[in-house]
Amino acid sequence: MASDQEEDNFLGFSDDEGDGTNSDSDYDDDEATQSLAQNAESEVNAHHIGDFEHNQQLPDLNEVGQEDAHECEVGPQHTSGISDNHSVPFLFDLNMSVQQEFPPSPIYQTETEQNHHKPRTPRINNELRLEILLFLLLRKEKHSDELIHGTNRQAVIKFGYTRKTIRLIWQRALAHKAAMDSYFYDSKYHNCGRKRIQVTYESIASIGMGDRTTIIDLARMLNLSPTTLWRMVKRKQIKPHSSPLNPGISEECKMARMKWVLGLLMNYSIPNDPTYYSMYDFIHIDEKWFYLTQKSQRVYLANNEPFPHRKGKSRTKIPKFMFMAAVARPRWGQDGQCEWDGKLGIFPFTDEVAAKRTSKNRVKGTIETKPIKSVNQIATRAILINYLIPTIKEKWPPHEGEKVIYIIQDNAKAHILQNDQEWQQHYKQDGFTLILTQQPANSPDCNILDLGFFRSIQSLMHKKMPKTVEDLSGAVTEAYNDLHAKTLSNVWMSLQYVGNEILKHKGDNNYQLPHNKKKILEDEGNLPEQVKAPRWAVNECKQLVDEWRANR
Repeated sequence: MASDQEEDNFLGFSDDEGDGTNSDSDYDDDEATQSLAQNAESEVNAHHIGDFEHNQQLPDLNEVGQEDAHECEVGPQHTSGISDNHSVPFLFDLNMSVQQEFPPSPIYQTETEQNHHKPRTPRINNELRLEILLFLLLRKEKHSDELIHGTNRQAVIKFGYTRKTIRLIWQRALAHKAAMDSYFYDSKYHNCGRKRIQVTYESIASIGMGDRTTIIDLARMLNLSPTTLWRMVKRKQIKPHSSPLNPGISEECKMARMKWVLGLLMNYSIPNDPTYYSMYDFIHIDEKWFYLTQKSQRVYLANNEPFPHRKGKSRTKIPKFMFMAAVARPRWGQDGQCEWDGKLGIFPFTDEVAAKRTSKNRVKGTIETKPIKSVNQIATRAILINYLIPTIKEKWPPHEGEKVIYIIQDNAKAHILQNDQEWQQHYKQDGFTLILTQQPANSPDCNILDLGFFRSIQSLMHKKMPKTVEDLSGAVTEAYNDLHAKTLSNVWMSLQYVGNEILKHKGDNNYQLPHNKKKILEDEGNLPEQVKAPRWAVNECKQLVDEWRANR
């Protein structure tokens, strides 16, 4: 049978037994049997046996009876044909206990016993390859390309790589020298593996904007999978972009924007080193609607936490307040501490009125806060005179002599001008001279509040989730006060960089808001207080403005 034949072969028997001739396999079996017996004798030690003394004769393991052979799982059908001249090489020592004889299972071996192989040498990188070459060059014969005897061995000991690796690096250097080329130590490991799919600029630019609003649409147009396209976005081969709707800019508006930015530059610095004013005497004011809540609010919930249920009378008529905010540039000391945060205040356009009738919420005559229905010049003038001027006199840093402050506002119809009769009676008080100035039309990027400060306040306000109109006013004021002065200072820095973009684009607004790594510059101590404008852009804009004035 096949199983019997395999077992006979395993025990060292041959099918040639009994034929009276000795084949090559017989001689091999005899030699194997003798070698096994010699190894068995050499491996038997006194500490392995335990019960036998030194040099005591050991029993012959081959003289075991037939019944012992049955116990050793050697059946009678296999032992019947064994001659007296052959010895049976048992698979284990009968003098050993079973627990000591059989090795433990690999499942119960420790990690050190299983990982007995030599750890794999890490792949050599380009820097280490160059370091090995420099090591070999320092140990080269003076007038030949041969290395000093023992250099390869020293490199193997120092760097831990084989002689073949060291020799290949040296031979590669010699080949470059023979070809009169510089040594190129970069490897070709980056060429292995599956090649990435390449997408050209023309293949994407030729697709209409409406057909690439999502990754799935763009992948379908490029005949790629969405996952492949998503990986390209992660590698920044394709960049997502949210296109805002910018206000239209006419030619007159472009000229006004250029003149406005040129007016922010110090006159004596033009044209050699154009630099912006420090802007410590500027105050920016603007109005904004703040809504009681958003139509959609995103939050994160715990597992099995009930969904929050928000409701209101109308999704289109959410209660809202209009606020006027006023900010100046913060002051920082020599040690980096904030001396003044630049926050003058945020004032709501509201009225305190008494309730006309009793309801379930309040009784008649209760004072309630109501938003002003129409924000016009009367309401704006009242905020400036009754709230802003007293706040400036109270919070402005100490100064000597007359202080001229420019209050910059947009061109809304509700704003008053400097020649307003009632304003003329209050713009000079206690050493302060307040001058109202209008920024260019259709230029929200020229105002500190529209440039980024209002958005920061709004995000903080919605975190508080006010429930009533009274809570809304308090939440906006609290968010305004909680905003860090460094955020406001960064927006003032961004205003100067925006001015550079306006000059570069000749007054147009077709540019992306610049990100100049202000945090990194501040950590390195290189953040400038006054930004410099590009000289070529200043000269070109001055020439355009002069030509425009001459043509008019």
